[in-house]
Amino acid sequence: MSRPTQRMIDVLIVDDSAVVRQVLSSVLGQDPSINVVGVAPDPIYAMQRMNKQWPDVVILDVEMPRMDGITFLKKLMSVRPTPVVICSTLTERGAETTLAAMSAGAVAIVTKPTSGLKQFLESDAAEIIRAVKEAAAGDVRRMLAASSAVRAMPRVPRPVTASGPAGRAAGHASGQAAGAGVPRPRFDGPSLTVTTERLVAIGTSTGGTQALEAVLTSIARLSVGIVVVQHMPEKFTAAFAARLDALCDSEVLEAKDGDRALPGRVLIAPGGRHMSVRRDGAQYRVHVADGPPVNRHKPSVDVLFRSVAECAGRNAMGVIMTGMGDDGARGLKQMRDAGAQTVAQDEATCVVYGMPGEAVKLGAAQSELPLPAIPGAIARFAGHR
Repeated sequence: MSRPTQRMIDVLIVDDSAVVRQVLSSVLGQDPSINVVGVAPDPIYAMQRMNKQWPDVVILDVEMPRMDGITFLKKLMSVRPTPVVICSTLTERGAETTLAAMSAGAVAIVTKPTSGLKQFLESDAAEIIRAVKEAAAGDVRRMLAASSAVRAMPRVPRPVTASGPAGRAAGHASGQAAGAGVPRPRFDGPSLTVTTERLVAIGTSTGGTQALEAVLTSIARLSVGIVVVQHMPEKFTAAFAARLDALCDSEVLEAKDGDRALPGRVLIAPGGRHMSVRRDGAQYRVHVADGPPVNRHKPSVDVLFRSVAECAGRNAMGVIMTGMGDDGARGLKQMRDAGAQTVAQDEATCVVYGMPGEAVKLGAAQSELPLPAIPGAIARFAGHR
């Protein structure tokens, strides 16, 4: 009996750099399940190409002539939602633009440096191929629904800070980033006596930027610290944390080694570094360090969850959300075995049900919840209504 033929993934590459188009075509051609059906130097030409043959995945640059990638992405999502992998430069501006693309419906990120492009893309071939396969496995309609859910879910009222009426709430009213001009102190001084009895750990990947925004913007400044691993490249997590900090009642930071996980603070693992939690007397501190990838990821959700199981045990809550693969499933099981409360996002609201699905198979999740119910579960764990 013959084995079933593996489904091919048809890919269209849209980038104004001839070198990028050539190298990406060569890299993707290494995988027998990927078929590059065409290349385009700009979105106008891409639309003409797509009218003849619609691809399964589009690799899209964000800065191009005639039409920028974000505008094209929005048009694409309104006409025929299709998985899009953003091809972005490793710069601060590139990171901010890419986050806007993710918010508009892009599924994954392929990074490229400003120099040594050919060598970089060739050395990162496995990551590029994985990004395309993750995109092909994602449900873009669910991602767009998640983005709509983010906009529809009730927002926590922003309090006016002690700095006066020009504080955090005023910053939002004027369209500025939250807290603009009103710096919030990093409560890391040696005189601090607050203890962090409870801790929430969240792990997510494909589709996670929208899911995290939905969760974190819907909960008040809680009496627990929150630590997060979102699979994301280096340099992009700082921009992601800044974006969430502008939207959330809680303080959201890209974690630095030694930062305290405090009530009202969300620490996001930096791209390219693992983050774990350690007990420091009555406090929790994060340890950020380099190391080999775990489950092909750095940062890895398993690294975070296992450390939380060891240092917080029954005083912790673990939440695993949308993402491809199984990173975090075994760590969540370790958390549950240590007495922690554990939650997996349900299949109906996941862009990719890989990570939560594996956690459910292992018996790691005490409950499965739809995305809109997760903020309430976290609030109850923190002792809030």
